[in-house]
Amino acid sequence: MKREKLQRLVHFLINSLTRTEFFNLENIPTSGGVIIAINHLNYMDTPVVFVNPRRKDITALITTKYKKNLFMRWFTESAQAIWIDRDVADFSAIRKASKVLAEGWALGIAPEGTRSKTGQLQQGKPGTIMLALKAKVPIVPVGITGTEHSFKKILQFKRPEITVRFGQAFTIPEFKPGDRSAELVYWTDELMRRIAALLPEQYRGVYADQVT
Repeated sequence: MKREKLQRLVHFLINSLTRTEFFNLENIPTSGGVIIAINHLNYMDTPVVFVNPRRKDITALITTKYKKNLFMRWFTESAQAIWIDRDVADFSAIRKASKVLAEGWALGIAPEGTRSKTGQLQQGKPGTIMLALKAKVPIVPVGITGTEHSFKKILQFKRPEITVRFGQAFTIPEFKPGDRSAELVYWTDELMRRIAALLPEQYRGVYADQVT
């Protein structure tokens, strides 16, 4: 299926089967490369972000572990998303991600690296910050709620209430010489704190005490 048809189909399904609301869409730049950094609760997260009303030119990094899921494999390849093996240094995926950002696309990433089994934020990984620095693009933090039980509710003929909140875009400054490791840790945690601030307290997990 062509990407445009898939986007229209997913938009129809999301509107029909869920009650999804997007807040603060104005925080997403209307053009140019940008990383959309989300918390990750469920397979539903990617389709929901894929049909955001602000940026139709959005793709995503998707872990190769999802290739085992027939729906996610079909969706990922139809959406022209990028497979990434998170168990190794996947330089091919990083090159592809840098290329789409340089071409002005929006790129969805889950900094946690995998779905949360508890519904709460896990420790962030540094890959998102490293990519933002390499590609010289801003990051928009995103807090998603309501997707964690969405498929179960749909199968019960209920419409899950899904909320997607976009935070303010920010840019990572160039790291100071000699402080790369410390800077990487700081900005990874800062990104996760910004995501946590967009979530209700029960979703904040390891960052619950770091939101001011």
